[in-house]
Amino acid sequence: MLTAIIDYESGNLHSAEKAFQRMAHDVDGGTVVVTSDADVVAKADRIVLPGDGAFPACVEALKGHTGIYDAMVEAVIDKGRPFLGICVGMQLLASRGHEYRDVDGLGWIGGDVVHIEPADKALKVPHMGWNDLVVDQSHPVLEGIESGQHAYFVHSYHFQVTDTAHLLAHVDYGGAITAIVGRDNIVGTQFHPEKSQATGLRLIGNFLKWNV
Repeated sequence: MLTAIIDYESGNLHSAEKAFQRMAHDVDGGTVVVTSDADVVAKADRIVLPGDGAFPACVEALKGHTGIYDAMVEAVIDKGRPFLGICVGMQLLASRGHEYRDVDGLGWIGGDVVHIEPADKALKVPHMGWNDLVVDQSHPVLEGIESGQHAYFVHSYHFQVTDTAHLLAHVDYGGAITAIVGRDNIVGTQFHPEKSQATGLRLIGNFLKWNV
């Protein structure tokens, strides 16, 4: 069992690699590698797409890496292998992002990535730090995770899903902010599970055991 964390030069992947390797050991989840090799991505049993920075830059970097985008599509869409997007990697699932300029996303889950506009103007953007999850729907990756448990966020834009059936969890920050999305073999977390202590590690472990 091989999990590929895609390296497309969009952030430091060291903490994610360590968290996934730790949980792979704990749940007998196979091997975890960070890779920019399209052949490895195409053959992987699970795909993880992290992302830090601006939406347009991440789209450009992902599609600009030789073969990686096509390999990811082959593994996730054609072969139905489990996929986890993290932070901007989750936002890229959307139809379109509106950060700096309008840019098409992967379109795997319908919706738009828009600037956070809290109803309480005293709340600062970016939304940074710990916040309590509100679980909207059950899902295998959320096994053992309940409303009220904490996750760690750092973001100024959030994913407004078109179909609420794809909203698995949210947080409150002057209004509802999407925390987890999912459809079929695809899930995404706005927060960083590798930085979210027990809750994040539980989610990673669940993902590594998830049989679609």
